[in-house]
Amino acid sequence: MSSVAVKVPLRERINIRMIVFAAVVLLMVGFPMYIYLDAELTGGVEDVGNGYKRVDLKAISLFSFDQINGRIDDVPKPWRALDGQKVVMYGEIWAPDSASPDLTHFDLCYSIAKCCFSGPPQVQHFVKSKTVNGTVPYYNNLVKVTGTMHVKVVPGPEKVASVYQLDVERVEPAT
Repeated sequence: MSSVAVKVPLRERINIRMIVFAAVVLLMVGFPMYIYLDAELTGGVEDVGNGYKRVDLKAISLFSFDQINGRIDDVPKPWRALDGQKVVMYGEIWAPDSASPDLTHFDLCYSIAKCCFSGPPQVQHFVKSKTVNGTVPYYNNLVKVTGTMHVKVVPGPEKVASVYQLDVERVEPAT
């Protein structure tokens, strides 16, 4: 008896389960990779038209900053360039000194629950926001905030009070 290898056709070696498995693995690896590369290549700032830039709050907060003696030169140049720009940001409202459903000022953070795992909150994690036309409603979840961004180091009595400020035009629930 001779043993002859029989070559099974490709259509019989690949089945739907293999295709679904490969697609799931590709999605699980590809999507996070896309998110990471997008943030790295854009620096968290993307032009969205009509004179507005979408700003990733997490991306602009991930740098070392001296909380007591920080200077404007310590803020990375691409984010200093946002000063005076019209922006769209997605984050959560933190208003510890207000019990009203309508706000005139608040802090905006990319995620109140996730922001500060590596230690105490840093001043660059928050955007000091004030409304330009009356009040805006408080929303408990993720919001879309539009306005004019300012980047300047504002000193406080014991430490830096803010790095980012926002003149808020509109707040709405994120979709």
